[in-house]
Amino acid sequence: MRSIVASLLLCSAVGAGMRPAPAATVLHTFDGVAISPAGGLIASVDGVDAPGAMIPPVLVVRTAAGRVVARFAPCMGSRACTVASPVWSADGKRIVFVRTDFVTHRSALESVSPAGGQPHDILSFAGQLQAPLFMPDGRSIAVLATAGAHKQVGATQAGAPMVGEVGTSFDEQRIAIVDPAGRLRMVSPPDLFVYEYDVLPSGGGFVGTAAHGDGDNNWWVARLYAFGDDGTSRELYAPPMQIASPRVSADGHTVAFIGGLMSDFGSTGGDVFVVPTAGGDAKDLTTSQPLSATSLLWNGRSDVLTYVALAGDQTQIRTVGLGAANEQTLWSGPVTLGSFAPAQVSVARNGISAVVRQTFERAPEIAVGPIGSWRDVTAANAALPAAGRSTSLTWKSDTFDVQGWLLSPMTTDGNKHPMVVTVHGGPSAAVTPRYIGDGFVRDALAHGYYIFLPNPRGSFGQGEAFVRANIKDFGYGDLRDILAGVDATLRAAPVDGNRLGITGGSYGGFMTMWAVTQTQRFKAAVAIAGVSDWLSYYGENGIDQWMIPFFGASVYDDPAVYAKSSPISYIKNVKTPTLIAVGERDVECPMPQSQEYWHALVTLGVPTSFIVYPGEGHHLRSPEHQRDLSARTLAWFDKYLR
Repeated sequence: MRSIVASLLLCSAVGAGMRPAPAATVLHTFDGVAISPAGGLIASVDGVDAPGAMIPPVLVVRTAAGRVVARFAPCMGSRACTVASPVWSADGKRIVFVRTDFVTHRSALESVSPAGGQPHDILSFAGQLQAPLFMPDGRSIAVLATAGAHKQVGATQAGAPMVGEVGTSFDEQRIAIVDPAGRLRMVSPPDLFVYEYDVLPSGGGFVGTAAHGDGDNNWWVARLYAFGDDGTSRELYAPPMQIASPRVSADGHTVAFIGGLMSDFGSTGGDVFVVPTAGGDAKDLTTSQPLSATSLLWNGRSDVLTYVALAGDQTQIRTVGLGAANEQTLWSGPVTLGSFAPAQVSVARNGISAVVRQTFERAPEIAVGPIGSWRDVTAANAALPAAGRSTSLTWKSDTFDVQGWLLSPMTTDGNKHPMVVTVHGGPSAAVTPRYIGDGFVRDALAHGYYIFLPNPRGSFGQGEAFVRANIKDFGYGDLRDILAGVDATLRAAPVDGNRLGITGGSYGGFMTMWAVTQTQRFKAAVAIAGVSDWLSYYGENGIDQWMIPFFGASVYDDPAVYAKSSPISYIKNVKTPTLIAVGERDVECPMPQSQEYWHALVTLGVPTSFIVYPGEGHHLRSPEHQRDLSARTLAWFDKYLR
């Protein structure tokens, strides 16, 4: 196997014969935006998405009017370093954040004054640190700590090499307290991997989601726990499905969380639930609502909860009371809030909020103001041009009203154009309006392609019934939704139905592999980190727990339901030229799944190409690899669709 892998590894140079990409853009990014308790200052992690370089991020402090008052560069020029999770002390005099080195897997908890000066290490840690929170005493800091981490935390990160005896030990992420002297004390039990947590406002403990065993794999069976600061733990709630975003009310009596069918940690969507911190039954506050909650906050009150939701093509900020149903929409718009999912809104004590907002045409900027009455306070991306124009489409498929986005080139010539369908990962996720920076989509639009981004059944944005509509049905109803959406684009735009392509990554990679076994409508395909055989995949991936809610049973108990949705079961139907790409150390969709599909296409004489990116996980981290894949994808579609 090693010799086969070695022969497939490719360098990052663009392949021969590829067309040059349009002029590159330099996109400024903003992450971890946090407004100070008094509302006068905003902290953010600012980065630059620059072609050919991985520029280390910096921590920036601005006034609410946008004036930069301090800029910190803790990474000192290292490409392997990142800064994350700035949080304010209650008095607004300190900002604490985490600095992580990807190569050494070491982290530091650092503190800095917003007025300036140099950051100083509170703690240097041999492992990973995440999600710092100030304790009620205002001096100690809670943090998620993974001592001696063998890899970056999370299943989308590149897996550790599988050598030696496998499955005997796992990284453990635990809640820890760092005292003012920089001493770290683990406080959650060693046999529970804690995913997310919040601090009890009265002190004395925490609430969090956690599971026993392998942290990459067991998020799908995580439960809600109360943790004492003395090492004790108590189960609060065992959800029937996935659980995320635990948030404790200001009075400490209630925990809110998002519950529903979710296919990836970090891709959050579902209903809003509350449960007493003392224990008891959970209550669904948004049952049957045609939306998916994506993040939560207690905005100074303990009887009303504020949450961000996706409803069709709209992002919304809503409130819901814990007693009688009194839902209120504070703001709604076809805008994405935040740089990464889930969307976040940071609110000060005076009600002033800070967000990052962007659309397909408009690059991200930080905005400040009362919820829904924001004004931009940065203009770092103001000069960046739009790559294309976006239109929200809805269409009928079976009994569902399905939504998606059609991106069109800035200029057209009156002729019909080729179109590429891009299927999102998940399946529990959704395409929302995000600025089109450098990459395949921008390049394709510049080459005259239309891009269709559907949100088929299984996606967030239309409530839990829609999310659950693909259970035990992968590739069937969702493909019908996509093909009906393609028909809708043919009616709405000058698209050539004889020049259609399809691509996607993760679940989108599976759907690409699947689609070309079911229809000849697509003349070219690019499958990225896909799944070709659900039966063998079950034993190869590092996250098999996610499959039980979607397939209804393990592969050993019901192999037929896995086989019926496996592209390899119908591989002899494929006639579509297919490019295949994957990271060498992908934990979520392991490389052999792509190799199996490529091997079959070679055997059947179908035009194909296979790229394995060395050292990469589920998402490509290297800018060189990202550029290479983008260029190869465009060249593949140019070859067969133009």
